[in-house]
Amino acid sequence: MSRLSALALALLSATAFGQGTPPASLPAPAPAKAKAAAVVNGREISEAAVDRALKPIAPAKREKARKDVLNFLIENALVDHYLELLKVTVDPKEVDGQLASFKKDVTDGKQDYAKVLARMEMTEADLKVEMHNQLRWEKFAAQQGTEEKLKKLFEASPEIFDGSLVRCRHILVTADPTDEKERAAALKKIQEVKSALNAAIASAAAKIPNDTDNLTRQKLLNRATEDAFSAAAREHSMCPSKRDGGLLGEFPRMGMMVEPFAKAAFALKPYQVSDPVGTPFGYHLILVTARKPGEPVKFEQVKGAVAEVYAVRLREAIVDKMKADPKTRIEILK
Repeated sequence: MSRLSALALALLSATAFGQGTPPASLPAPAPAKAKAAAVVNGREISEAAVDRALKPIAPAKREKARKDVLNFLIENALVDHYLELLKVTVDPKEVDGQLASFKKDVTDGKQDYAKVLARMEMTEADLKVEMHNQLRWEKFAAQQGTEEKLKKLFEASPEIFDGSLVRCRHILVTADPTDEKERAAALKKIQEVKSALNAAIASAAAKIPNDTDNLTRQKLLNRATEDAFSAAAREHSMCPSKRDGGLLGEFPRMGMMVEPFAKAAFALKPYQVSDPVGTPFGYHLILVTARKPGEPVKFEQVKGAVAEVYAVRLREAIVDKMKADPKTRIEILK
């Protein structure tokens, strides 16, 4: 499974949100010259926006990343639409102030503002729309993320903030997240792999002598479980990590893996094999081989990080709500 941090950073650093109709207080962006890549509730996401978001990604990886990028832009368009329905507003002076700050940064960096816009393939009007959308989201997230809600999140999920790590292996059967038949086939396949894996582990356990002491028995069973899992990963996994028996190494609760995967991994005890876990990549089996506890922290020390996690989850909830709305129309054109 690909680690997501590089892609997330590329997407977040590229001002490439959906090109919706801006509020009346902002100048309308220039008509897009490129064809639309998708239409979300009547609003086009241009090919230029997709290309712009792909620029920070290595050329060899762009074709593979395109679907994830487009999905990210579609989700942004859904969030923008949601905030418009709620009539969340931003003072145009805030947008002007952010634009002035951006221009100053460009000038201080001894760059030409017009050339920077050209490299970004944006007009100033486009840029102001993106700044407006981002400021509007930040305002809404801050309003929703009250002190009470942030403390509740912190107390419910301390492992997100204290530096806890898990080390694991996984087996992946890939599937297109938009293809129900393909996902059903992938789920069936991963269930078959799990059944065979359970049988292999049970067979290995049966070979441990009855007079073996409990500590030694557990060590032998742990080794047999990891060996069987590694063999199954090499045979069945569709992730490049199959070469290493599905080894992914250590990772934190958030920031490196997609949420369903990370949540499942952190819920496992060492040498416990997960049930099938669905993600946008397909279906996984996960084996945690080690846990590294973090250091205790106080809420005040990590309040900023808690707010960021809250905002991520808020965005996910909005996207899910909008996708479930029967009025939502998403058309992918390419």
